[in-house]
Amino acid sequence: MFYWFIKIIAFIPFWLLYPTFVKRKSKLPKGKCIFVCNHLSNIDALLLLNIFTRTQHVLAKKELYKRPLLRAFLKGMKTIPIDRENVEISTVKQCLKLLKNNKTLTIFPEGTRNKTQEPILEIKNGAGIFAVKSSAPIVPIWIKKKPRLFRFNTIYIGEPFYITKEQSDNSGEIIKEQLLKLREESLK
Repeated sequence: MFYWFIKIIAFIPFWLLYPTFVKRKSKLPKGKCIFVCNHLSNIDALLLLNIFTRTQHVLAKKELYKRPLLRAFLKGMKTIPIDRENVEISTVKQCLKLLKNNKTLTIFPEGTRNKTQEPILEIKNGAGIFAVKSSAPIVPIWIKKKPRLFRFNTIYIGEPFYITKEQSDNSGEIIKEQLLKLREESLK
């Protein structure tokens, strides 16, 4: 209830502050999927929550949960705390359970915001492992520019793809290739 209340009251003000257009929204599959997205700013997750009507469960670094008020807000927004250095088995089970129940999991597979001049940082294998274990498609998403107040931005949605068990050790590279392919399309 809290999740939808916040989404409804924040939609228009957030869009006015961070006007964002979505290209190829029709690529989104029905049912369970894993969104993987480049990570440029602290509000990237809010952008994704604001532009998609489906409920998303976003992995968020555990450090955000230290403040009680922020922790309550994040829990209400269906985020999942993750220790990026030592992932707990309970977090993995929670993510797999969500996917088993046809939910959407949103992951920023770089593991942190990209503050470099490189288009994307090294991609972790977590999203690929979840995809293999749940048979969920991965949907690559590219945020064209770092969100700034009152500056138009575009989000690109790529073709959903699957990671096979044989590809799981190399899933980070496969995801990176798909994200970079979207980046190239965004530059045209």
